[in-house]
Amino acid sequence: MKLQLKKLSEQVIVITGATSGIGLTTARKAAKRGAKVVLVARNEDALRQLTFELSKQGGEVIHVVADVGIEEDVRRVARAAIERFGRFDTWVNNAGISIFGRNEDVSLEDQRRLFQTNFWGVVYGSLVAVEHLKKRGGAIINLGSEVSDRAAPLQGIYSASKHAVKGFTDSLRLELEAEDAPIAVTLIKPAAIDTMFIEHAKNYLETEPQLPPPIYAPEIAADAILYAAAHFKRDIFVGGAAKLVSSTAHYAPRILDSYMKRFVIKQQKSGMPARDRSQNSLYQPGSDLQERQGYPGHVFESSLYTKASIHPKAVTALMVGIGFALAALWQSRSGVESRPAWLR
Repeated sequence: MKLQLKKLSEQVIVITGATSGIGLTTARKAAKRGAKVVLVARNEDALRQLTFELSKQGGEVIHVVADVGIEEDVRRVARAAIERFGRFDTWVNNAGISIFGRNEDVSLEDQRRLFQTNFWGVVYGSLVAVEHLKKRGGAIINLGSEVSDRAAPLQGIYSASKHAVKGFTDSLRLELEAEDAPIAVTLIKPAAIDTMFIEHAKNYLETEPQLPPPIYAPEIAADAILYAAAHFKRDIFVGGAAKLVSSTAHYAPRILDSYMKRFVIKQQKSGMPARDRSQNSLYQPGSDLQERQGYPGHVFESSLYTKASIHPKAVTALMVGIGFALAALWQSRSGVESRPAWLR
């Protein structure tokens, strides 16, 4: 079955984790492009402010306070979307959290809580979305990570949750395709993104954590999500670094092991004194309505690799055009040099 997805401007989109980082950026972009948006997060004050902001700009928006790790909360989101708009067309499972620390140091309670959000939140959201979208078609977009393909030291349980998200997403896609269900299922795999990721994470390290470079802008991830809402893509890597990590993990895993042991553990330690461990968003919502934390180093505002992967025809046409232009330039220069001096 060929999937027919609606134009973004004709869609109702559910976005979890909508008050911070990638979710917030995606929500603002979706509303600006004409989509009706259902905002989902735990922070009611932030949701109210964001709803007011987007509505004032002309967007059709509602919000639902929900913890995606609770199945009934997720079902309530679906009911609210249907009651207000009569449907939803795309469901984005974006909500997530991390923990920094050696696996043996992180409490089992915290590990279970992270999985409740990162994995079970995706499972609940996907299955609730399937119940509705089987009847009318649409898209499910799940946020994985570059660590879906390659685990990172000091973020072991986060890596495990993103591996689990990949496994669930891939199996769900196959099952739906086997029965010709009209649902596109996409896994987004971002590299390190300048969001509130560090601020929200629980930290067991002796220093404040940091993300190893390269770092990309959340707008790149948001554009990938919104592209997938209207055009089916099995996977989208956000940032060429994410694809490089995945490919190296597949073809040269021990080389990547050596690199990570030597560099990545150190790169995740900032050298700054660690905050109080209670300052995190693992169990309660934290500071919201910020797209970026403000990475002090260079942030890539675009990714040629990601653009090429979602717009291959356009990039090919551009490269062909550049090739013709260079050929014409070379030919013109060759022609000038071959002419007699009095004709130059």
